[in-house]
Amino acid sequence: MAILIKNIKELLQIEDSPKLLVKGEEMKKMQTLKDAWLLIKEGKIDNFGSMNEFDERKLSAEFPDIEVIDASGKMVMPAFVDSHTHLVYPESREIEYIDKIKGLSYEEIAKRGGGILNSAKKMQEISEEELYNSAMPRLNEIALYGTGAVEIKSGYGLSIESELKMLRVIKRLKENSPLTIKASFLGAHAIPLEYKGKQEKYVDLVINEMLPLVAQDKLADYVDVFCDVGFFTVADTERILEAGQKYGLRGKIHANELDYSGGVQAGVKYNALSVDHLEFTGDNEIEALLDFDTMPTILPGAAFFLGMVYAPARKMIDAGLPIAMASDFNPGSSPSGNMQFILSMASIAYKMLPEEAINATTINTAYAMGLSKELGSIAKGKKANVFITTEIPNYEYLPYYYGTNKVETVILNGNRFN
Repeated sequence: MAILIKNIKELLQIEDSPKLLVKGEEMKKMQTLKDAWLLIKEGKIDNFGSMNEFDERKLSAEFPDIEVIDASGKMVMPAFVDSHTHLVYPESREIEYIDKIKGLSYEEIAKRGGGILNSAKKMQEISEEELYNSAMPRLNEIALYGTGAVEIKSGYGLSIESELKMLRVIKRLKENSPLTIKASFLGAHAIPLEYKGKQEKYVDLVINEMLPLVAQDKLADYVDVFCDVGFFTVADTERILEAGQKYGLRGKIHANELDYSGGVQAGVKYNALSVDHLEFTGDNEIEALLDFDTMPTILPGAAFFLGMVYAPARKMIDAGLPIAMASDFNPGSSPSGNMQFILSMASIAYKMLPEEAINATTINTAYAMGLSKELGSIAKGKKANVFITTEIPNYEYLPYYYGTNKVETVILNGNRFN
């Protein structure tokens, strides 16, 4: 099956020599091609170029059954890559949202058994089939907003049985959804009530009992830890990351959302693929990240929803760092997987240029999922995960005109999704 998209007003994020990521001043640059065409063949990006140098009759002769899409007045760009979500969950938590409105903090809700612990209780009660059936519509929803790849974490189980249940559901989603999915084992998401005061014993459970079963059944691509004040310490985090490495699971760390936790430095020390949240990022954290392979990942949805300080994205980029931005789609602190909103937040709240915002939600998030060799840009041989916008004046309009869906057609693995 081949698809030709022609008369593209502007083809965004094209690469002749694909990069793994972009950082610092490079984030301000994005190669585009106006009045373009794009050929998709066998699920891959086969070729692209200018309409001035295009022979449609020759192509039609070569591919008699080719589907032709006229994208006049429309942009085409790589599908978003959402490198941090918790979209497999048992139930929404809008009642806790009312508590937030009344002034309770995230930490206060967690201390009284709400938040993650609330979801963990519900996770024990829900069946695997119900969990799968509730998650699949969320995947379809984010795809319609332009997301083509997503990382999904466990972490609402907090017991051997429930964590494995979550990961089995994620594995099933991988097998049945056209989105590209990676799974992260986040057994260390919160400390169960029965382990209060004996946190090390819960870390032992994660390392000695959960991890071997996760690895045995090949249920995860990465291991994650919530390293922050009131959750897991640097020592806990390092123990789990080291154990994960023994099973071939690279780290992806929740770090510095609530305070300066040392999570960034721990992530760098253990070569984590990404460190995520980063509201509390100072000179020491920036210095630790420079010249290393760990991707700093900001989650604007959580900071916005919780009314927290925003991570210093501008300072980080100006220091020479790369930045990725993901949705943190979850029922407690970021109940939205709309990456178009994240793109807008990058410019509105974090003062990032449209080019920087697009880089942060495509190629750099692809890197944060270990997928930038196959996703995140328009390059020959990469997987054909792209979308066609509605008719818009220019790409700067994408972050500017927030709140509406500007995606008209989604193509995943070379096939129309909608």
